[in-house]
Amino acid sequence: MSKLTIPSGYRMPLTNNELQRAIELIHADFQHNLTIRLNLHRVSAPLFVDGRTGLNDDLNGVERPVSFDIPDVGAQGQVVHSLAKWKRLALKRYEFKLGTGLYTDMNAIRRDETVDNLHSIYVDQWDWEKHIDVRNRTVQYLKDTVQDIVGAICDTASALRNHFPALSFRPERDVFFITTQELEDRWPELSPAERETEICREYPTVFLMQIGGVLNSGARHDGRAPDYDDWTLNGDILMWNPVLERAFEVSSMGVRVDAAALKRQLKAAGCEERRELPFHQMLLKGELPQSIGGGIGMSRLCMLLLGACHIGEVQASLWDEETVKGCEAAGITLL
Repeated sequence: MSKLTIPSGYRMPLTNNELQRAIELIHADFQHNLTIRLNLHRVSAPLFVDGRTGLNDDLNGVERPVSFDIPDVGAQGQVVHSLAKWKRLALKRYEFKLGTGLYTDMNAIRRDETVDNLHSIYVDQWDWEKHIDVRNRTVQYLKDTVQDIVGAICDTASALRNHFPALSFRPERDVFFITTQELEDRWPELSPAERETEICREYPTVFLMQIGGVLNSGARHDGRAPDYDDWTLNGDILMWNPVLERAFEVSSMGVRVDAAALKRQLKAAGCEERRELPFHQMLLKGELPQSIGGGIGMSRLCMLLLGACHIGEVQASLWDEETVKGCEAAGITLL
C-alpha cells in the first residue's frame, strides 16, 4: 500500500514564496493568540535530556529515542520525543504561579515513525503547560481549555485568509466532545482511525476524550504513555481536513497525572519500575505542581490552514524514494 496520497487535481494554493510568508504569519499569530487565551509565557527548552532521569516522553512506550554519548559530561543524551514531563518540572523550577503557564518551541526526532502525508521523523510543535489548582482536575476545565485553543486556531485562520485571499479553509469553532468508548459504541466495526474520520465527517471539530485505557472491546483506541496524561482527563483535538477528506489531529493534550493516577496507570501499563525514577519520585511525593498541558503541531497546523496535502510541503525532512518521486510527478515541492 502506498505511503503517499495525492488528491485528484491537487495544487498548493500559494506560490513557494507566499507559502513561506504564510508559515511565518501562522507561527507569529497563533503563538500570540495562544498565550493570551491560556496566560502562557515563552521559555527555552532542551533538544535533548539525560536518559537516566525519566524525563523523556515515552510516547506509546515502544519508540526508540535517538541516543548519543557525551564523554566530557559522562552522560547518555536522548533527543526528546516531546517535553511532556520536562514542562511540568519547569513549572516548578521557573516558579510559575497558579493560573499561569509556559510554552516553548519543541523540536524532536522520532526515528521509528512511519512516514506518510501526515507523519515525518522530524516533529515540531508548540509544547505548553499550565499550573492549575487541584480543583481544576475536571472534565469541564479540560473542555474550557480545548475551546480556548480552538478559538486561537480559528482566529489565526481568519488572519491568514485576510493576508492570502487564495486560502479558503475555515475551521469550525464549535467543538463536539465525545469519549473513545462512545466512539467505539457508535462504530464498533471500524478501526480507531476510521471512527475518527466518521465523527469528523459529522462534526468538523472534535475533542476525542479518554485516550490510553482499555475499551469494552478489550482494545485501546490509541496508546498513551502512563506517566504524563491522566487517561480519564485527556484527549485529542481533531479537525476535518477537506483536502485529504479525513480526520486530522491537531493537538494531543490533557490534565497531567497526580500521584494516584500515576500509580494506577503505571500498573495498568506494566511498568511500575518507573516509580523509582527521579521525576516519578518527585510526583509521588507531591513535589510537582498540578498541571494541564499538551502539544500543538506546528507543521500540522500549517498543513491544515494552508490546504497542503503533504507535511513535507511545510517542513524540511527526509523522505523515501517513492514519496520523493510521487511528489515530483504531481508537481508538489518538498522542502
